[in-house]
Amino acid sequence: MVAVNFSLQLIYVISMMMVGHLGELALSGTAMATSLCAVTGFSLLVGMAGGLETLCGQAYGAKQYRKLGVHTYSAMISLTLVCIPISFLWISMEKLLIFIGQDPVISHEAGRYAVSLIPGLFGYAIFQPLMKYLQTQSVIVPMLLSAIATLCLHIPLCWVFVFHFGFGNVGAAFAISIAYWLNVMFLAIYVRYSASCELTRVPFSKEAFRGIGEFLSLGVPSTIMLCLQWWSFEFMILLSGLLPNPQLETSVLSICLTTVSLLSMIPSGISAAARSVHVCTLHKRFLC
Repeated sequence: MVAVNFSLQLIYVISMMMVGHLGELALSGTAMATSLCAVTGFSLLVGMAGGLETLCGQAYGAKQYRKLGVHTYSAMISLTLVCIPISFLWISMEKLLIFIGQDPVISHEAGRYAVSLIPGLFGYAIFQPLMKYLQTQSVIVPMLLSAIATLCLHIPLCWVFVFHFGFGNVGAAFAISIAYWLNVMFLAIYVRYSASCELTRVPFSKEAFRGIGEFLSLGVPSTIMLCLQWWSFEFMILLSGLLPNPQLETSVLSICLTTVSLLSMIPSGISAAARSVHVCTLHKRFLC
């Protein structure tokens, strides 16, 4: 899981590196948008998907394999619905940043970037439950191969969008969105045709809608716990935009926090693996 998380985080790091060659304005706008998108969007999806670790772990430990698939569908539906109001918020990001006192020029760049990242938000809403679904079953290698393949495709794709087509930081957002959907496609193909998912692979049914309430009962508290930690870092970027030289200050701080976030993937991956093993093992012993 460490390698998986590291590869996924490198998508953001490489995108920021390429945007950094465009100048302080592009980098500061991208950093500002990335922070606000994390606060209002991605952190919520990751937190809600955390509820699957308990639900899927219990189902898999109890050998109720059908419930594992149903819980995953319920999570996908819930996260996709959450993306709708978030998308409208991102469309208004430029006005929101100006309202809270950010530099208008940086806010404009951030707004363009956030709107271009909306397709990736919906891809992320599908990708997170798929990861938890496979992680619960200790199917890690396909996730690693998918993450590495996506990363290898993302590098030239991001360069083409940012520099060759001249899209600038908007091109980086397009590339990130495509990367999320590529991960979804790779993992969905594996789940559909792999024998290792045969027991837990179930067709979509109305049962998934009935399970939304149970999923939210765990997903919402999980979101609150994660966001309290995540937001403390992201608010630093937003506060840097209020300093006398916002373009420089935001750019420098974004580089520092991007490096820290990349290093944090090591303990994060170990923690994710430990949680999945713990939940499954604990429930198996309880049943015995």
